[in-house]
Amino acid sequence: MGQQTRPVRALIALGGNLPWQDIAPERLLPKVFDALDGEEIRVLARSSLWRTPAWPDPSAPPYVNAAAAIETTLDPDALLSRLHATERAFGRIRGADRNQSRTLDLDIIDFGGQQIDAPDLTLPHPRATSRAFVLLPLQEVAPDWLDPLSGQGIDALILGLPDSDVTACVRIG
Repeated sequence: MGQQTRPVRALIALGGNLPWQDIAPERLLPKVFDALDGEEIRVLARSSLWRTPAWPDPSAPPYVNAAAAIETTLDPDALLSRLHATERAFGRIRGADRNQSRTLDLDIIDFGGQQIDAPDLTLPHPRATSRAFVLLPLQEVAPDWLDPLSGQGIDALILGLPDSDVTACVRIG
């Protein structure tokens, strides 16, 4: 795995809508936060959990979403590999349908403001700024975050979303 000489602050989105080993998503995500926290990844901040409707099939179980601000010595590709390994450890089976229900989905939203356009990794995450279920938890852990592409702050990005998307996301607890 690739290491960096200095730790980098990164932002991670977490979500899932299927249980793993009879553990419901709202109990699973706190375990994922704990699993990520270690020597090469230090969790700096954890958001609240948010319940959001499944998409594109609203009849599927609702998602539980969250965000984490981390500091890591891994490079972006190594971090992505670690996140995919964590997904597998918590029962994620990747299929052909990108929008299928899953136990766990971990996405890098931002990696030190870097812009990367590679076959396996695009940063910042290309759809993050249009998703209330990403931005609302992210606002809790990184209220000062600026989208590296548009330069917009997270508050402005949320204000630009359809009201129905924002109100569909409900903080749990």
